[in-house]
Amino acid sequence: MQNRHKIKVGQRHFHLPQSRRSRIGVGVAFIVGGTLGFLPVLGFWMIPVGLVILSIDVPYIRRRRRRIVVWWGKRRRDKMTGPTN
Repeated sequence: MQNRHKIKVGQRHFHLPQSRRSRIGVGVAFIVGGTLGFLPVLGFWMIPVGLVILSIDVPYIRRRRRRIVVWWGKRRRDKMTGPTN
């Protein structure tokens, strides 16, 4: 069976665990590690990654992520085409 749970960052795909509990655990671990971003190895970059992982299983976070993706896409499209005024 194929692992359908993966995230895409740029051109790369990262596979996530099959288990919902494991994915939630990994997402929470990334967020907690991100709050310790001032330490070596850990970084504040871990917080958004944890939120993206959690967005697979948590509808509230999924809706927020989708709104940001749509907003970002509109913003990029507007920058490429120029102002419409």
